[in-house]
Amino acid sequence: MITGGVAQTPGPAPELVEAVRDQLAREHGEVTPHRVAEVLRSRGLPLGAEEVRAVHAVLRSTAFGVGVLEPLMGDREVTDVLVNGPGPVWVDRGDGLEQTEVVLGSEEEVRRLAQRLAGLGGRRLDDATPCCDVRLPDGTRFHAVLAPVARPGTLVSLRVPRARAFGLEDLVAAGTLTGPGARLLRDVVTGRLAYLISGGTGSGKTTLLATMLGLVPPQERIVLVEDSSELRPVHPHVVALEARPPNIEGKGGLDLRTLVRQALRMRPDRLVVGEVRGAEVVDLLAAMNTGHEGGAGTLHANSATQVPARIEALAATAGLGRAAAASQLAAAVDLVLHVVRGRDGVRRLAQVALPSPTSEGDRIRCALEFTADGRLVEGPAADDLARRLG
Repeated sequence: MITGGVAQTPGPAPELVEAVRDQLAREHGEVTPHRVAEVLRSRGLPLGAEEVRAVHAVLRSTAFGVGVLEPLMGDREVTDVLVNGPGPVWVDRGDGLEQTEVVLGSEEEVRRLAQRLAGLGGRRLDDATPCCDVRLPDGTRFHAVLAPVARPGTLVSLRVPRARAFGLEDLVAAGTLTGPGARLLRDVVTGRLAYLISGGTGSGKTTLLATMLGLVPPQERIVLVEDSSELRPVHPHVVALEARPPNIEGKGGLDLRTLVRQALRMRPDRLVVGEVRGAEVVDLLAAMNTGHEGGAGTLHANSATQVPARIEALAATAGLGRAAAASQLAAAVDLVLHVVRGRDGVRRLAQVALPSPTSEGDRIRCALEFTADGRLVEGPAADDLARRLG
């Protein structure tokens, strides 16, 4: 074929590319030339190196590109990119959602985009499997639900990893921490206290946790366990385990609870669960109760006072009763750091609370509260917190 006076080498047949993409989508893993070659050989097509490279190039460029979202994904301020079917794309730059000038014109375009991104993560997305949640090779967390399950069309959510980790001084400058709050967090890490960071979606839990992990002494080994890799602490000795969903045949899955148990055999100085959302909470609390000081995790909660109820509900999925879960929490966790996102879009450390060892009355006691205007208010557990930090 001649285009613009330059001879173009014919590319691989579309049906061949489609067959390779379909096979790779059935298996978890990154799309590499080696895997492409294996699929071609398994189909009785022992093509040469040039043909393999051509198929791989087509998969990467035409099957897996982010297309019109590239400018948004490359914006250093963008943390989330949201596609709500055909129409304008929305982003979050830290001040709440805002509509962009990027527009997807049709449901077909949105669907193809979602399927390309799913393929980039080695997953399949079609009418038989209309939902997908996977980490892309660059660390972006991708989630999609196809129409007509989703309305008003196919929905795509992208959580973009930060280009750099924040230091305490950055969080103070951003209004997330006050000066006393920053000193408190440094003392928490230095004192090897075990802590949970609670908050709602988009409140800054992961950012705060990554910042605190960057304060861990360099001679200590941090072992991360995450459902989808998002934590990027600046530290010389970080290793990570990432959960893996089953493939389309229902095999090969690894859940967080299994990975927490594996992590305990990896000599962690600091065991960290990126987001506690299920039965793995039992294993994390058990680890914190058996000599693994300085452990940490995040979980969703509307306030610090609701953390015990949240822990109990999650522990129940592992068969642990309410009283046992409350006892484990009080013994394992030194403090809860609760973060909120204000109406002004600023994420803030709002409360520091201590799990109570008693089974009656309040199961968590406030130690410190940071008001929106930066004032520090001491609560009934302030003296207890001082003793733990002492």
